[in-house]
Amino acid sequence: MKKNVFCGTGRRKESTAQVKMVPGKGSITVNGVDVREFFPYETNVMDLKQPLVATNTVESFDIEVKVTGGGFNGQTGAVRLGITRALLEYDSANDPEKDDSFRKILKKAGFVTRDSRAKERKKPGLKKARKAPQFSKR
Repeated sequence: MKKNVFCGTGRRKESTAQVKMVPGKGSITVNGVDVREFFPYETNVMDLKQPLVATNTVESFDIEVKVTGGGFNGQTGAVRLGITRALLEYDSANDPEKDDSFRKILKKAGFVTRDSRAKERKKPGLKKARKAPQFSKR
């Protein structure tokens, strides 16, 4: 693999995102489409750009993403974690104990940890995970 390509994989709920980051002008494509066309809400786009904003690298990299599974919010979280991991790979030569290291900045913002929340399984005798059928006394 080329030396100036930085990769990261992110997961959230049922979604998986593979992120490739190369030095560039700041364009982001998701599944071959511009990020603003792929995600229907501006909040999704803002959410996945948070690691870039925190490290002041919004216009430093061209990002190409392949994302599968889940819905828009899960895919957004997966892309955000993938971008975070790619940024950590880019900054791996820097000492992680320094105050200006990407790891310290991203860890403090809470982007390094995978969000493990997922849908709870359905239980027998219930309509959903916790919703019980209507109770009838007679």
